[in-house]
Amino acid sequence: MYQLYYYPNNASLAPHLILRFVQADYELVLVDKKSNLHKAPEYLKLNPAGRIPTLIDDGQAIFESPAICIHLCEQFPSSGLIPSIGSKLRPLFFQWLTYLNNTLQTQLMVRYYPARNIADQQAIPALIQAQDARIAESLSVINEQLAGKTYLLGEQLTACDFFLFMLSGWCLPVEKSPLHFNHLSRYLANLALHPTIIEVAEIEGIDLTPFKQ
Repeated sequence: MYQLYYYPNNASLAPHLILRFVQADYELVLVDKKSNLHKAPEYLKLNPAGRIPTLIDDGQAIFESPAICIHLCEQFPSSGLIPSIGSKLRPLFFQWLTYLNNTLQTQLMVRYYPARNIADQQAIPALIQAQDARIAESLSVINEQLAGKTYLLGEQLTACDFFLFMLSGWCLPVEKSPLHFNHLSRYLANLALHPTIIEVAEIEGIDLTPFKQ
């Protein structure tokens, strides 16, 4: 049985979606961020970075959401969540997963935790405004990629789509949210109807209503 250390609507969401999709035998272990339990000594033994998520697979701890996603996809190759070795889509899978994690997620972290990046409190509103512009640029790139496609890589659902759905939810408060982009908003409305997303959203208490409008 897998154990996923998670917090609702956190970076654990994408791995949770994958576990649910592949019908893995797994257990959710809540790490209460509000109580700072992700910095507790017991948790740091599993994840020295002190971040969420962590996956336990046969006693081995794995952290960093993209790494967990890739590992789970390779554990369940028949799920189709990662293109097979030799497929022309496989490098694109890694390209987009890396882009989502290194570019879009990084931009979101700066936006939501500006004090980590700037000491002058009076400059924080300007920083957030600048980040909103950068996030909109990244969403525009993704929007163009989705033109004429059901999913990010084409007609096959992959882990990239679960990862993008997770980040899109975090983008909703941004000045130009994903819902401002025609292809991206259509794509998200379609994903919001997926049974796996509906089930996990219910478990984690995530409101899917904004994506359906």
